[in-house]
Amino acid sequence: MTAIIEYGVGNLFSLKCSLNAIGEESVVTGDADAILKADRVILPGVGAFSDACAKLRGSGLDRAVYAAADSGKPLLGICLGMQLLFERSFEYGEYSGLGLLKGEIVPMRGRIPAGIAIPQIGWNQLKKTKESRILSNTREGEYVYFVHSFFAEGCEPSLAATTEYGINMTAAVELENVCGCQFHPEKSGSAGLDILRAFCAMEGR
Repeated sequence: MTAIIEYGVGNLFSLKCSLNAIGEESVVTGDADAILKADRVILPGVGAFSDACAKLRGSGLDRAVYAAADSGKPLLGICLGMQLLFERSFEYGEYSGLGLLKGEIVPMRGRIPAGIAIPQIGWNQLKKTKESRILSNTREGEYVYFVHSFFAEGCEPSLAATTEYGINMTAAVELENVCGCQFHPEKSGSAGLDILRAFCAMEGR
């Protein structure tokens, strides 16, 4: 059973449909007890970092995320949900994240070459940087779907894959039971389903 955390941020229907497609039982929930009873947990998210943090903390579900991570069960952050796992974000200010992974979220603007469109919207390739369970079913150079204007930097201990968009940017991370995808596996066709299968096959520590 996989719990998809509902805290008012994100399109959860397509994610649940993708889990259904691979035969994974899942529940969309904002109930902390249900999250902690699940075998694994997904933290989704779209929109602004500060708003998502406020909603997560305001609902008290940040404590459920910490408890899930501390228990050793697999935890996957997707897009903004991945960014929330890091220490801080510089998205229109400076905001504290959950601090489960070392690193910070920074803007593309000023870091990628002029003339390259921001946000990055569309399909781009993955380049693996280490062996990881989340990418165990993924071939080198696989295309996945991105929509973002900010990315994780200084996250070498957890870095699992990059994508080239003017510069090499963090695409996937994994450290013990905590992992994340900057892209949307639920919108990435068969490649995304393979990543969700790999996550659902992960066992807690």
